[in-house]
Amino acid sequence: MDEIMVVYWSQTGNTEAMAQAVAQGIEEAGKKAKLAEVSAVSAADLKDAKAFALGCPAMGAEVIEEDEMEPFVAEVEGFASGKTIGLFGSYGWGDGQWMRDWEDRMKAAGAEVACGEGIITQETPDDDALVKCKELGKTLAAV
Repeated sequence: MDEIMVVYWSQTGNTEAMAQAVAQGIEEAGKKAKLAEVSAVSAADLKDAKAFALGCPAMGAEVIEEDEMEPFVAEVEGFASGKTIGLFGSYGWGDGQWMRDWEDRMKAAGAEVACGEGIITQETPDDDALVKCKELGKTLAAV
C-alpha cells in the first residue's frame, strides 16, 4: 500500500504540527500520507496497514488523551503485532513518561516502534523536532 496514515489527537495544535511534519516526510519519500484526526477514523482503518503513525500529547498525569485516543490505541493493540508504528507528541510538563509507557504498550503488543522510540517535544515543536518528525515519516515510508 502506498498510503500511510498519520492519526493524531491535538488540543493546542502542537501535536498537529508534528503530524503534518510526519506526513511531509512520508510524501518526500514518495508515498502518499493520509493525515486524520482520531475522531475522523476508526482503528479498523489501520488493520491492513504495515506501517502507520499515531500522535498524542501528554495529558493529566502523563497519559495519552483518555476520551478518544486511549480507546483507539487500546483497539490498535489488538492487531499491532507485526506492524511498524511511529509515535509522536508534545508535552508541557514531566519528562516524557507517557511516551515511554506508550512505546512499551506497542512493543508488548508485538509492534515495532519506528526509529526505536517516540518523538517528543516540549510545547511547540522547534525545527529539530520537526526534522525528527519528517525522518519518522521517511522511516515509515520505507517499510
